[in-house]
Amino acid sequence: MMKEAAQTQNTATDIQTDSPAVGYAFDRSEFWRSIPAWRDIDAETFGNFRWQQQNSITSVPGIQEVLQGLATPTLIADIEDGLLKTPMNVRLTPYIFSRINWGNVEDDPVRRQFLPLGSQFIPDHPHAMDDSLNEDGHKATPYLTHRYPDKALFLPLTLCPVYCSFCTRSRMVGGSTAVKSKSTYGAKTNEWDATFEYIRNNSQLEDIVISGGDALLLRPSQIHQIGTTLLEIPTIRRIRFATKGIAIMPMKFTSDTEWVEALAEVCRMGRDRMKEVAMHTHFNTDREITAWTSRAMKALSETGVRVRNQSVLVSGVNDSFDCLHRTAKKLSSQLIQPYYIYLHDMVPGCEHLRTTVRTAEQLSRRLQGSIAGFNTPRVVCDAPGGGGKREISSYSLYDQEIGVSAWTSPTAKPGEIFYYYDPIHRLPNEGQALWANEPEINRRLAKFKAEAMAKAEATRI
Repeated sequence: MMKEAAQTQNTATDIQTDSPAVGYAFDRSEFWRSIPAWRDIDAETFGNFRWQQQNSITSVPGIQEVLQGLATPTLIADIEDGLLKTPMNVRLTPYIFSRINWGNVEDDPVRRQFLPLGSQFIPDHPHAMDDSLNEDGHKATPYLTHRYPDKALFLPLTLCPVYCSFCTRSRMVGGSTAVKSKSTYGAKTNEWDATFEYIRNNSQLEDIVISGGDALLLRPSQIHQIGTTLLEIPTIRRIRFATKGIAIMPMKFTSDTEWVEALAEVCRMGRDRMKEVAMHTHFNTDREITAWTSRAMKALSETGVRVRNQSVLVSGVNDSFDCLHRTAKKLSSQLIQPYYIYLHDMVPGCEHLRTTVRTAEQLSRRLQGSIAGFNTPRVVCDAPGGGGKREISSYSLYDQEIGVSAWTSPTAKPGEIFYYYDPIHRLPNEGQALWANEPEINRRLAKFKAEAMAKAEATRI
């Protein structure tokens, strides 16, 4: 049955859409028809953002209902086990749900990002942290994190159209789960005055990121309110709306004309004032790029918004040069600039998804020179504890045997040292043995940190 589904996905009828960039293959088939419950859904219906929202998969019964015979008892039991271990709930749009190869669900890179299987979980690293980037520790208002001198992060909501298993804000995004109690919130327009006032009163701030959650779920009036309010502040030069929408519900940008027009109006205001309005999105693999992506980008390009992509390096998803290179090339062909590739943050429930600093560093070196410089993504470690984004080769010290690296951030956090820990199961046998011996690993870590401190002192300007 699963083989038949995979064949259906490959032979489905072409949808009518604009031709993608010459030289790049984009899936133009009606791939969603491989899902039994959506076999009779036409392209017009599938391409409506309201249908996508209303038919999103949010539960195990929902998975069983749409997959029908494809949902084997073994698979369902594995998903149920995964949901007892993950801090994130399940929510997938039909678009991204249909991009999963249900003929090989265990190894599928799209499934691995959004749908947990209990059989694949590994115990958390001893140094995992709910708020690995210390965003809460840098809160200036209830909705604003101010860590970098000239940039702040505005979080007007904690809801998303999909929930990623590897979410760095799993402590607050997506509702409570079996292992994590959360206080999530929607966009509350009447509670943002303090945030706007803080920004007005801090003249060093030039760049505001509007994230969450996902900016896609802001209403058109809220997009307009946030955008125009920020652009009217003389010291603000750039604003960025962060949304995974282009990757997981591209039809939002072709069927929700009111939302796109609100964005276009903000972009016009930005141009008039010589200020940048950008959208930062999130593709991890080229499996998420289809002809629907091309249509969304055509609509977005007409607004004048600049679109950049930020990926997370996820084990079994995109931790290979071929995948990263192919994805960057396809994105750039659609006017999406490959911007960052993040080393996976040290958040709970994600140990099976993390890679090592060494892996990220090797991939970065291979990417350099393979793509035009302005389309080569920067591979970075967002240093745990609030050190900020650091170039992947810029660690001050790295012990690959025990998988610990030291990072400094002279501008954002002068005098401090931040430590990232590779997943233990990816260390050499000697390193794994050390982590199994608590007194020995404590001695080794103390020695490493003393060396890192001495090196920082010797190189301090």
